[in-house]
Amino acid sequence: MIRTLPNEIAEQAEIIAEHARREGLDFYPTAFELLSSEQISQVAAYGGFPQRYPHWRFGMEFEKLRKQHRYGLSRIYEMVINTNPCYAYLLDDNGLVDHKTVIAHVYGHCDFFKNNVWFSKTNRKMMDEMANHATRVRRYVDRLGIERVETFVDTCLALDNLIDPHSLFMRREDMREKKRVKEPEPSEHEATRFPAKRYMEDWINPPQRLVQEREQRRKSAEEVVTRFPVRPTRDVMLFLLENAPLADWQADVLSIIREEAYYFAPQGQTKIMNEGWASYWHSTIMTNYVLQADELITYCEHHSGTLATSPGRLNPYKLGIELFRDVEHRWNTDRYGKEYDECEDMAARRAWGRDKAPRGRVVGRGSPGREKIYEVRRIHNDLTFIDEFLTPEFVDDQKLYHYRQDPNTGKMVIVNRDFRKIKKQMLFMLTNHMQPYIYVLDGNFRNRGELLLGHQHVGVDLDIKYATATLKELQTIWKRPVHIQARIDDDTMLFTHDGETSTQQRLETPLHEFAG
Repeated sequence: MIRTLPNEIAEQAEIIAEHARREGLDFYPTAFELLSSEQISQVAAYGGFPQRYPHWRFGMEFEKLRKQHRYGLSRIYEMVINTNPCYAYLLDDNGLVDHKTVIAHVYGHCDFFKNNVWFSKTNRKMMDEMANHATRVRRYVDRLGIERVETFVDTCLALDNLIDPHSLFMRREDMREKKRVKEPEPSEHEATRFPAKRYMEDWINPPQRLVQEREQRRKSAEEVVTRFPVRPTRDVMLFLLENAPLADWQADVLSIIREEAYYFAPQGQTKIMNEGWASYWHSTIMTNYVLQADELITYCEHHSGTLATSPGRLNPYKLGIELFRDVEHRWNTDRYGKEYDECEDMAARRAWGRDKAPRGRVVGRGSPGREKIYEVRRIHNDLTFIDEFLTPEFVDDQKLYHYRQDPNTGKMVIVNRDFRKIKKQMLFMLTNHMQPYIYVLDGNFRNRGELLLGHQHVGVDLDIKYATATLKELQTIWKRPVHIQARIDDDTMLFTHDGETSTQQRLETPLHEFAG
């Protein structure tokens, strides 16, 4: 059963909230609740919510988390939910210093949820919405049976990464309507003819070229009229919702899975920043305001454990907090801009801007560096954060090199110090969470009502095993054969599932060429 906070912890929450506001944090009202390890494992299995629709994966996740806690393999200190008000859950067997650290950490998260632009389109009443989703799915279970509904939920979950997170910030065309294009006039099919003297006509405008261009224009015009959707669309789930032959209950379940996928998407896009921002502020508030002398050793032990890293392992807490601190230091000392970047005198670079660094402790936005990190917190996600602010000096300082285990000694050794390659690898890892970019190319492929998808190769290969399994799930929704075009090594392949068998074939010419 959920328990309210003991008076001592509740008082500390109020005190820490006042310190957080003094430092400039702006967050929704935050409700803290105390849970046992079993209860917090259950909430974590539900993605942080007390209620979710019935599905076997939640039970499986609960068992994993419960056993990890029981055998000391992991420990969930807190959970905080992006809603208004924010809900945060504390583990009841934590000590007071841990509770204070976690509460300060939570306020950092709540500030990030409220002010980061990538969370600005999320539903702030998702606690209620999740309960509504659970009620609707349970009604379908009562009416249709658990096996039928759960099987369809399995299918939807196999597709929940096929969304377009950026579509929330731009206007996309309506996929429910085929684009009506007037039939071209005969003149529009004519080839380009360059002015020429009569005796040079066949040289400047070869008849064979005119015929080929005229035919190409005719085919292109027909393609524009019949293409559906008009342009490749990345939100595959929305396309299915609006065009697949779904029963009403199936469309409702698919819309629930899609809505929840969009709710959780910003958390994946900002993991490094979000944890780094919360860690920055729990460190600032604890060390400057609320940490008692007899709590110092316990705090340092647990704080260092949270930020611990090792060669070849990327800790989002550590990377986030250190990069925020680096940005703050650089802007406090003017270590940015064209003049600094072009300075090749290492002694001058090391001494650059030391006289401009703030004296004493900074409160709130009382320095250029603090003002800058607040700006960064507002507009960036992990990908743009790393792309914009990762520097060679930071990589060297944090030893963010590429490592490999030496087979002779068993130790991790550095195999690459090249900044450009290291940054490229990090950006690659953050781009779409290393998931392939999949688009709907044609909803009436070969004029037979078949579905054609395309894989845009931007560094992430298509896993044939998972692609085949996903096509099978797609086919159960589309009811007609489904295909996906992908580049495998140097070949363009077409993978197909027709409802019974999966096949693949090599294409001599791609069915669609992605720009760039």
